[in-house]
Amino acid sequence: MKLTESFSYEGADVESVYALISDQAFRTESCANQGATDYDVKVEPDGDGATVTLLRTQEADMPDFVKKLTGSTVKVKQTEVWSAPDADGNRTANVKVSIIGQPAEMVGTATLKASSGGTEFTLNGDVKVNIPFIGKKIEPEVAKAIVASLREEVSYGMQRL
Repeated sequence: MKLTESFSYEGADVESVYALISDQAFRTESCANQGATDYDVKVEPDGDGATVTLLRTQEADMPDFVKKLTGSTVKVKQTEVWSAPDADGNRTANVKVSIIGQPAEMVGTATLKASSGGTEFTLNGDVKVNIPFIGKKIEPEVAKAIVASLREEVSYGMQRL
């Protein structure tokens, strides 16, 4: 299932947003802010980019038919490999979100692009749940959970900028 979502960081330039989302302290606070019960955040600089890895356990905010498969909590691994800025100062990341122990993941790209009012953050991905017969019914629920988490993090980030 294709997933495309955009958010605006009003009044913030690309480098300010990148500095925030590649800050280990901010990403750790964001995990706590989203109600994760256990989390580990690593930010590893790589030239002018960075790899951000989040491993968190959180409540499975999914319908009951999905919780029967996952249990009441899920362990999620999220990896973002951010590039150096391009000639226009924009940044791109390869993103992978996996539910540990479940055949569910999202693979895609995130971009930070300058806009007239600040920075546009866009996520384009493909959500896959490899369970015969019901995987396609679960994919929209996984996509909703990813978007909800991202929305909360952007909102929290706007408060911090």
